[in-house]
Amino acid sequence: MKIPKSHPRYHSLKMREKLVEFVEKGVVHKTGLIAHGRGEAFDYLLGEKTIKQAERAEEAAAAFLLKAENPVISVNGNTAALTAESIVILSKRIPAKIEVNLFHRAEERIRRIKKLLEAHGGEGILGEYPDSKIPGLEHDRALCTHEGIFNADTVLLSLEDGDRTKALKEMGKVIIAIDLNPLSRTSRCADVTIVDDVNRAVLRITAFVKNLKGKNEKIKNLIENFNNEENLNAVIEYIGVRMKELASKDK
Repeated sequence: MKIPKSHPRYHSLKMREKLVEFVEKGVVHKTGLIAHGRGEAFDYLLGEKTIKQAERAEEAAAAFLLKAENPVISVNGNTAALTAESIVILSKRIPAKIEVNLFHRAEERIRRIKKLLEAHGGEGILGEYPDSKIPGLEHDRALCTHEGIFNADTVLLSLEDGDRTKALKEMGKVIIAIDLNPLSRTSRCADVTIVDDVNRAVLRITAFVKNLKGKNEKIKNLIENFNNEENLNAVIEYIGVRMKELASKDK
């Protein structure tokens, strides 16, 4: 379907079409459509924009990624379909490894995601040949690579399962989560939660990485002064105030 650029929700509808396209290509699992729709609902509450609390988290995320010794970006089907090029650019700018890590694991889907990332310039993409397991998780969702996620000190992830986030946190890793739902287990468990659309978030993190490189004192201050619980509570407060303002306009 051709969506006119004049449509008020052009970008959102284009993302939906892209996800459907990549379901058909075997990159996105069909449940990924449900996950995206749930996130999109929260984006409505935010006004479909990056709020200052998200921007604060994105800057903190950049600081943590630059401070890390072995940062890894965990990529699933939705993230690859929507932000493959941006993820690759971010990984090179940090630099960080990229690992394909799926809840609904399928070897062919991992290969397709890897090829998609490589088509956008990705190199050394991990995940196709797992040799380690995340402790405390059952079945294939525990699989990862020792070089990547298992040995990472900092992991950037999005649209992640709460149990796996908790398990990674219990391994002592710094977890940076992109999650539009500020109430999810992943959001509450992470060290830095970015309540923003994944496209907007990755682009902003990349910009902050560029601006912060070499500014060690500022990086240190950002890390020391960021409080994820306080920032998440501020996001929820923002949503509540915005809902009240919208309700009053209708009266």
